Amino acid sequence: MDSSVNRKMKLLSLVTLTVQNAAVALSMRYARTRTGDMFIASTAVLMAEAVKCVASLILVVKEEGSIQRCIMSVYSHVWKNKVDTLKVTVPAFVYLLQNNLLYVSASNLDAATYQVTYQLKILTTALFAVLMLGRVLHGMQWLALLLLCGGVALVQLAAGSASVEATAEDQNRMLGIVAAIGACCCSGFAGIYFEKILKSSDISIWMRNVQLSLASLPLGLLTCFAADWSSIINKGFFFGYDSYVWYLIVLNACGGLLVAMVVKYADNILKNFATSIAIVLSMLVSMLFFGFVINFQYVAGTSLVIGSIFLYSSRPTTTKQSVTQHPAPLVSKV
Repeated sequence: MDSSVNRKMKLLSLVTLTVQNAAVALSMRYARTRTGDMFIASTAVLMAEAVKCVASLILVVKEEGSIQRCIMSVYSHVWKNKVDTLKVTVPAFVYLLQNNLLYVSASNLDAATYQVTYQLKILTTALFAVLMLGRVLHGMQWLALLLLCGGVALVQLAAGSASVEATAEDQNRMLGIVAAIGACCCSGFAGIYFEKILKSSDISIWMRNVQLSLASLPLGLLTCFAADWSSIINKGFFFGYDSYVWYLIVLNACGGLLVAMVVKYADNILKNFATSIAIVLSMLVSMLFFGFVINFQYVAGTSLVIGSIFLYSSRPTTTKQSVTQHPAPLVSKV
């Protein structure tokens, strides 16, 4: 019964994450092209963490049965267990860095180049999974990862050739590429680190997210003032905010919670497959509603992505069992 529930939760979390990621891609594209004042990116990252913290606390209240028990649980896991909380500050900081780097990259690269470069996170995630979790990927799975990267690259290049974007004069292409590669490294490391601490303890997934958000908030506030002090002082913290910006913030916050579900019920590399499928889905929506025209390059890329998913899932990894059977060494390494 438990195995059946886990399979259903795994499928539900992956499908939901796919839809959410597609919505983020399309919504962010509209936010970049619409007229009006542009909001300060670092403040949006911070507010997304605040929304995620509130949502996680609500889920902990539901899990514990009352607000009082929730407060006691948060006090016990966050304040009294300081060593464990300190462990969570590592992925908290790296996730903040990743999200801010993504805004830098998206501001300096055209959509196709940005999307293609960011897919390197699949390979960085696999590399960190091998190094940090001792996961052993079969040769066919490495081939699947390479095919996935090639397929997504073809899809994004096809999208770039099918739609013409005006290039802003203040774009720095090299800065955008470096920021995207840095975000890929952050994504791979933080995702695997978070997976490791989730699966090596009995703390609930929602309490882990409370820990992560509470650690992220002060770090995010420091990041805001360090990166955008003059803009915040001169224009205001919520400059450029409207109902659409708040929608984006909530959407991104939901994505953080969904990622936690995926790494709990599946593994982090499958999370990246869901993200890649979402990119293909966003291209299909663009075709239906924004006049995007598919070509052979798009079809070939989509076929590679779908084929790589079946190829990867055909051979299960051998280390999830060892993680379950031998949790102690993982704890000692953190």
